Formats: sequence, structure tokens, C-alpha cells
Amino acid sequence: MTTTSTTSTSAATSDTAQGATETTDAWRGRMADQPQADVEKHAAPGQAKALLWDLLRPYRKTVFLLAIAVVLENAARLSVPRLVQVGVDDGVPPLQRSGDSSVLTRVVVVLLIALVVQAGMRMVFLLQSGRIGQNVLLELRRRIFCHFGRLDVTFHDKYTSGRVVSRSTSDVEAIQEMLENGFDGLITAVLTLIGTSILLITLDVRLGLVCLVSFPFLVLLSLWFRRESAAAYRTVREISALLIVQFVETMTGVKAVQAYRREPRNQEIFDGLADRYRDINIHTMRLVAIFMPGVKLIGNLTTGVVLLYGGYLAMHGEMTIGVLTAFLLYLRMFFEPMQEITQFYNTFQSATSALEKLSVVLAEKPAIDDPAEPTPLHDVKGEVIFDDVHFAYVADRPVLPGLDLFVPAGQTVALVGTTGAGKTTIAKLIARFHDPDSGRVLLDGHDLRDLAQPDLRRHVVMVTQENVMFSGSVADNIRFGRPDASDDEVRAAATAVGAHTFIEALPQVYDTDVAKRGGRLSAGQRQLVAFARAFLADPDVLILDEATSSLDIPSERLVQHALQTVLAGRTALIIAHRLSTVEIADRVLVLEHGRVLEDGSPQELMRQTGGKYAALHQAWVDSLA
Repeated sequence: MTTTSTTSTSAATSDTAQGATETTDAWRGRMADQPQADVEKHAAPGQAKALLWDLLRPYRKTVFLLAIAVVLENAARLSVPRLVQVGVDDGVPPLQRSGDSSVLTRVVVVLLIALVVQAGMRMVFLLQSGRIGQNVLLELRRRIFCHFGRLDVTFHDKYTSGRVVSRSTSDVEAIQEMLENGFDGLITAVLTLIGTSILLITLDVRLGLVCLVSFPFLVLLSLWFRRESAAAYRTVREISALLIVQFVETMTGVKAVQAYRREPRNQEIFDGLADRYRDINIHTMRLVAIFMPGVKLIGNLTTGVVLLYGGYLAMHGEMTIGVLTAFLLYLRMFFEPMQEITQFYNTFQSATSALEKLSVVLAEKPAIDDPAEPTPLHDVKGEVIFDDVHFAYVADRPVLPGLDLFVPAGQTVALVGTTGAGKTTIAKLIARFHDPDSGRVLLDGHDLRDLAQPDLRRHVVMVTQENVMFSGSVADNIRFGRPDASDDEVRAAATAVGAHTFIEALPQVYDTDVAKRGGRLSAGQRQLVAFARAFLADPDVLILDEATSSLDIPSERLVQHALQTVLAGRTALIIAHRLSTVEIADRVLVLEHGRVLEDGSPQELMRQTGGKYAALHQAWVDSLA
């Protein structure tokens, strides 16, 4: 959007500010009536600036050289009106009297040199500043991606995927706009304002004092705009993020949206957010529409007064025509930067809001982090111990109220029980997606909190019922845990879990693209691919959390046969409601409210009269009948 500077007189400024305040109050009233989404953490004072300086720190020397280039560029540009004054006052009279053009020629030569210097320094600044800006953006994108990957599961459960997308796209784009267009205009504008102010005073003090009369009005208008626009642009970023959240969440769950006929309600929510986004953008445009014409009006009125007074002085021989011409040119240069400053301030407010949100996210500490000196893992056998483990997702509502559990290396243990019994929580604690509130979880005698996460995850793998597939081929998805695995190893893993048969029937076999989130594969096929992925990763501890829930009976039997190969020689925990899967376990734990009620082999527990597992098994058999 192209914008122009604005100005106003005392009365005009007063009326404008009063009308703007009324408009702002009305807008705030409408916003107060709107439902507000969950509020993110606010940045600490100076946190956003600290992030920006940290990103720019590697380029301090280059930035210093760029500052010199900008100073030279602006010095050359500011010399033009002064050279015009010298040419008019000192070069034109000799040319009129005797035809001597030497003075005017020298002025023109110097003027051409100044223009060449200005153009050269401008080119250097744009090239180098553009390179720095792109490097800063690259570093910022890398930090965001890396940090989101490091943050724990608990954080991602609270921080929606839409917000993640908003942080890594629209917020980065706002900063990109500031780096590409904002700083350039700001630096030029500030140097021009300082330079022209000095030159205006030195050219003629009387006209300089006349110009100073307009400054209080400019200051008042600028302070009002700064206060109002700061709040408005912060709200723009917040509602923009909410729009992205709503869109991403709706499109991600579009099947559920359509299945439950949720489209009208989701459309209503989106329309409400879009209306709010429109209203706040109209409000920001209204602020600009008041501020910029106001600055322009002040500038034009000041120019008129200077022309009138300066003309009077020139007519009475108290000022030369050259000085008046140069003064008017400098005066125009003085008010023009207000446009750049306004445009930069708009960009700056948007980028500042984005930087605040990014700085808050980047300052977020992972709840699950590596120790300063992690214990190395060697020759892992797979022994797992829960030592008086307490854990709760919500305070005062414990899921595990002091669990003691010993799983010998190489044993396959099945966890059964009602929903909420703590089965998946046990699995997540072993995989260290969470840490216990108190007590210890041990792997081969090592507290998991003393281990480096990459080390732990090489030896402990969890297969969940979601079976997440990533964009790429079937082979890429099987190779996910071991990117360096050969094609033969990928095929061997698929064959071991019974996935090779259906993969061979695909159009491009192992090179077949699985499509978005594995949409080209059935739920059962995705689970088989997930099993092949886990088998290829070859962990010492394998956790299967409802990993056979999407398989039909023939596929389940095939997987159960394959599981005997997959689980051989490693510690395994199986969480399943289908007791057919449990039958391959060496040991069954029946859980309720985070406590172990029964512990034994499947055969032993089925023989217990009135036992929980026996009742569950009988209910399962009856359901099959």
C-alpha cells in the first residue's frame, strides 16, 4: 500500500486527535464484546529487542560499514540543494555579466560526483543489508524449527499446531518485511531529518525559527499515532494467529468436521475471527489516514509560510534567491521522511509483535531436558524399574500414586485395564515423554533423567495407535528411525512384520508415495509400516500402545505371528484392549487407578477365580461370540 505523509494546524490537529480518540474508544468497545481466545504468555520488557540483537550480533562489523555507507549516501544527497544554492548565487551572475561559466561548471561537476557517490553507496547498502537480512531470517527459521522440535510433548499438547504454523510463517514474514523494507527507510529518514534540521538553521536562522513553530504539532500527532498504533498492531498479530489456528485445525480434522456436520459452526467461528481481523485492520488504516494527511498538512502550511516570509526577505535584499531555493528544497526533504518513518513504524509495530511472540516461544524451556553431563549408555539389556513413581497430569489428580514395578530384560509385559488406569502413562514415562513428579524410572539401573535423550531414544521406541506417516515413499517411512538403512534392510524389516506382501502390490512398490499423512494406505497398512519402522530401528525396549487396534482379524493374526519375531530378544510392553494380542506376553499386569491389581502369566491369571483378568478375558470371548 502506498502511503503519503500528513500534517495539520493547531485546530486541525486537535479536532483530528479528538475524533481519532472517539473512533479508537468505539473500536475498543466492539472488541471487548468479542469472545477472546486463550492468551499466550507476554514477552518480558526488552525480550524482543534482545532476540533481534542476538540475531544481528555476528554481523556487527558489516553493520558498522553499512552505517558508513549510509552516512556517505545521505551526505551526498543533502549536498544537492546546497550546490544548487551555490550555482544560483555564485555561478549564474558571472555567466550573465561576462559569459564566464567556470563556477557553474565546477558546481555541476561536483553535483554529478555527489550523485554518483549517492548511487554507489545506495547500491552497496541494498546489497549488503539484503544479504544480512536473509541470513538473519535463515537463522531465525532454523532456531524456531529446532526449538519446537526440542520442546516436550506437554508443551505441544497445549500449544496448538495452528499457533506453531503462525509462529513459523506469518510472524517470520512480518520480521522479513521489516528487515527488507523497514530499516532502510528508517535510517535514511532519521539521517535526513537530522541533516536537514542542521542545514535549515545554518542557511538562515530566521526561516529556521519559523519552521520550529510547526514542531510541537508534529510531536503531538506522532505521539498520539505511536500510542494508538502500538496497541492496534499487536491485536492484528494476535487475531492473525487465531485465524491461522482456526484454519489449520479445521483442515487438519476435516474428516471429523464433515462426519459431525460441524461445517456451519466452524464457518461461524471463522467468520467471527475474519470480521474481527477486518475491523482491526480498518482501525489501523483509519489511524494512518488521520496521521499521514495531518503531517502533510503541517508540511504544506510550513512551506507556504516560509515561501511568503523568504520571498519578502529576498525582495528587500536580505536573502539571496539561491538561499531561498535551497531552503525550500531542504524543507521539502525534511517533511518527506515522515512518510518513510510512518511506513517503517507500521512495519515495526507488526514485526515487534511478531518478535515478542517468537522470543517468548524461544525462551520456553523444555520440561524434558538433557543433564549437563549425561550418563553414557553401553550394552543396554533393557531392564526397566519404576521406583515409587508418582505422576499426575493435573495437580491433586494422581494417575500413578506410587508405582513400583520391575521388568526384567527381555520380558514381554502386557498392560491391561480400564481407560484411565495408567497404562499409556507408564509407556510415556518409559519413553521419557514425561518425567515423574517424584520417584525414578530406571533403564538398566540408570535414572532416565541422567541420560541424553538421543541415547535413550535409540534404545527405547514407542509405537502408538496414531501411526503417523510422513510425506514421502513407503521406504522413507520405514527408514524413518534409521535413515542410513539399505534397501535390503528395509525389505527385511517389512517382511519380518508381514508388510512386504501389500507393499509389493502398490503401484511403485517401496517407492510409492504414501500421500498426505499416509492417506494412500489403509489404517491396517499404516500400522504394519509403523511396525516395520520399529523393527528396523532395533530398540532394546519396544512399547506398543494400542498398536494393533486398527487391524482386522486376518491382519491381526499376521501381526501377532510377526510380533514373536519383532519382540524376540528385547524388552517389550504391550498395551492392548484386544486380549488376543496379550496372549503372546510372558506376563500380564492388570492396572486400576495406577495400581497393579494382578500380576502373572496370561494362563495363571485366567485360572484365578473371580480375578479381574479372567473376567476381562471372558468378556472378550463373549464379545467374539
